[in-house]
Amino acid sequence: MGFLVTTLIFVVVGIISSLCVRICCNRGPSANLLHLTLVITATMCCWMMWAIVYLAQMNPLIVPILNETE
Repeated sequence: MGFLVTTLIFVVVGIISSLCVRICCNRGPSANLLHLTLVITATMCCWMMWAIVYLAQMNPLIVPILNETE
């Protein structure tokens, strides 16, 4: 549930950011395309970083070694 909810939050933030860039930085078709590309790329990179960290915690590769003397 947490993965899907946070993914939807990233989608909503990306859409809102894209709309804000479209409204606030309207300088022509090529500049708008560049701005939208940068916003979408930044949102995807942030989501991928979060997803990798989140999923890495579900099944860690390094398992702690327990001492039986303690």
